[in-house]
Amino acid sequence: MVDIIPAANISPRRLVYMGTPQMAVPPLLALHAAGFDIPLVVSRADKRRGRGSTLQPSPVKAAALELGIPVTTDVEDALGVDAELGVVVAFGEWLKPHVLQQLPMINLHFSLLPRWRGAAPVERAILEGDAETGVCIIALAEEFDTGHIYAEQATPITSETTADDLRHHLVDIGTTLLVDTLEQGLGEPWPQVGEATYAHKIKADDYRLDMSRPAVALLRQIRLGRAWAEFRGSRFRIWDAVVIDGPDGAALARGQFDVIEGNTVVGTGDGVLQLIEVQPEGKARMAADAWRNGAQPTADDRLT
Repeated sequence: MVDIIPAANISPRRLVYMGTPQMAVPPLLALHAAGFDIPLVVSRADKRRGRGSTLQPSPVKAAALELGIPVTTDVEDALGVDAELGVVVAFGEWLKPHVLQQLPMINLHFSLLPRWRGAAPVERAILEGDAETGVCIIALAEEFDTGHIYAEQATPITSETTADDLRHHLVDIGTTLLVDTLEQGLGEPWPQVGEATYAHKIKADDYRLDMSRPAVALLRQIRLGRAWAEFRGSRFRIWDAVVIDGPDGAALARGQFDVIEGNTVVGTGDGVLQLIEVQPEGKARMAADAWRNGAQPTADDRLT
């Protein structure tokens, strides 16, 4: 493996931008608005999306074309535009060592490294009950998310923070940090310190609720969005809920419904969840109490 030496003490103005999803659009727009020269954007190939499965550009590609910036899918093209620096935000593709050696690269990463290296740092921070997370601007290294740090900013995670809320907030503070760091110039980076953890990609099973788990753990899954269990043999999504205290629900079996102080609740392996917004299969999202009035779950019904 070849060591990649991070750039230091430079004030780059001519940048190649690499990104793909919607969360990588605001940094691109902000860099453009700040007057940085962006001769090229690199993004992943068009994908078939929506009805009819027509080819659609990535959000970053669409934004770049709106700005009049040329777009390519070939990383090698970044080496031919006399850029001083590559800026990578959620690009989603491994960069070959010779590219990193010829063009210094920085990456805006959405965690406080070395915690949550990898594909799903936002979701893993919520699932593990982290009290805080943040953003880092790091030198891109041959191994994912192992580079030296140029700047970082922490932010708290509350028991009510959803993945969407956190993602948008991290994009906001990360965009500001990125522009400020480049405006001020890249100073000397420092190595990552602490125990590294890996944020594996979120899979379908991460959204499935096992009602034998504690209520606090289930609520973390719900805060990801798209969490589901089964009710009467059909998929039943829970979009919003809270953990309630008190002895009233102590006798509830796992997955058993009840009404406490007029609210729809369900038993878990430890504690009780009050359901706020749900979505039965084939129907729109609705208030949990409105669903209960229609479905009228019995004492024998279970959320499984």
